Amino acid sequence: MLDIIIDSVLDTLKILPYLLITFLLLEYMEHKLGNKSTKILSKNKKVGPLFGGILGGIPQCGFSVAASRLFSSRVITIGTLISVYLATSDEMLPIMISEKTDPILVIKIIGFKILIGIIIGFIIDLIYKRKEEKVNEIKDICEEEHCSCNEKGIIISSITHTLKIGLFILIANLLIGFIINIVGEEKLGNILLEKNILTYFLSSLVGLIPNCASSVVITELYLSGLITTGTLMSGLLTGSGLGILLLFRTNKNIKENILILSIIYLVGVIVGMIIDLII
Repeated sequence: MLDIIIDSVLDTLKILPYLLITFLLLEYMEHKLGNKSTKILSKNKKVGPLFGGILGGIPQCGFSVAASRLFSSRVITIGTLISVYLATSDEMLPIMISEKTDPILVIKIIGFKILIGIIIGFIIDLIYKRKEEKVNEIKDICEEEHCSCNEKGIIISSITHTLKIGLFILIANLLIGFIINIVGEEKLGNILLEKNILTYFLSSLVGLIPNCASSVVITELYLSGLITTGTLMSGLLTGSGLGILLLFRTNKNIKENILILSIIYLVGVIVGMIIDLII
């Protein structure tokens, strides 16, 4: 048990410098983008899912949250919102970079999430037509839902994110270590890698948890070789940060919210299964 704790702490400390550098770059990108992304979405409704997928794939603090608010205010379509949710990278990118994962693999994962988001978004917009209502001015919405990251400053925010994600990684490493110690690495690997249909449903469910810990756990399990690529994608596709949570708080149409949640969940499960069948 002591060895597990020591190894987990050392492994976490090793990746903290990489996490900090990554978050500094991401915070700088977000600072430069500002509210430009929300304005792009609001002015291009017909091709909204295209921009939603592309912008959602760019690691930004709170972009899925902003998209939820825009949707609740009838500024963007349901397809655009779903494309943003599916493309959102959450904490997967900084973790994979800090773990020195093959850059080609990282690009493939992000690109695939963006592609799925765009395709599903356009399909949903073709099927689902929403009644247009009077909306607030875009500038008012942007002022209401700005990301708190920029308010703290790039350096402070990056350090905060690094320590927060570092803590989640430490907890994930400890849990994985304890489980492996109890169950046995070979047995656990066989259970998770046998492409049991339940793993896709569980991974997609974990991804829906409105907390960055979900993507941390899923990514760490994948990097540890304990889950398949399909299972990884099931969890990453449903992981939209706090976006879903805000949607239920701001959008009064509960049936619509449940529909969006169901679509995200089913897409995660089905796409994950297809990936493992192909690979």
